Amino acid sequence: MKKMILLLSVALLFNGCDVMNKIGGAYQLSQSEYRYHSLDNIQLAGINLGNASAISVSKLASIATALAGGSSLQNIPFSMTLNMDVTNPNKSAAFLDALDYAIQINEMEFVEGKMDIPIRIEPGETKVIPIPISLDLKNVINRYSQQRVANEMSAFLGITPNETSVTVKLWPKLTVGNTVLKSPAAIPVVFNFGGKN
Repeated sequence: MKKMILLLSVALLFNGCDVMNKIGGAYQLSQSEYRYHSLDNIQLAGINLGNASAISVSKLASIATALAGGSSLQNIPFSMTLNMDVTNPNKSAAFLDALDYAIQINEMEFVEGKMDIPIRIEPGETKVIPIPISLDLKNVINRYSQQRVANEMSAFLGITPNETSVTVKLWPKLTVGNTVLKSPAAIPVVFNFGGKN
């Protein structure tokens, strides 16, 4: 009986250490530095735009047509990968099991999603964290207006000279046993970019 109690106590101790370690890793991630890196794999209504820094002039008319025709189209699929540089200035590793995110463009709610890929950044290390994004712009148009979505997306993609403010909220998730725990507080990240000088 004493051996059983000792084994249970040791198991609980190790499990408790694992939980504290995971909470510590998520905390280190919340203390890390986030910067915009790039937008890749941009697709709009079946048009492969590549990355944001190399959208060709020949594709501008197709983009404008897709955005302007929003009211008559059934759906407007849009996808991209938002790449962020994350630097861990801490003395311990920063990590999590997954994350939820919400993105706003100039205070317009754009998309919510999740990324179920573990992230680990060692002390002093910088990693590019890719966040895959996929949505139907028609849903955004229905919440706001075709004109507002066209204006914000045109600036976001660098078609118009307007600067874009992008707010990304990240909620780290940890797995404890078989339970996934989501942080109640988001890590806010703001990027200002887009437009052409």
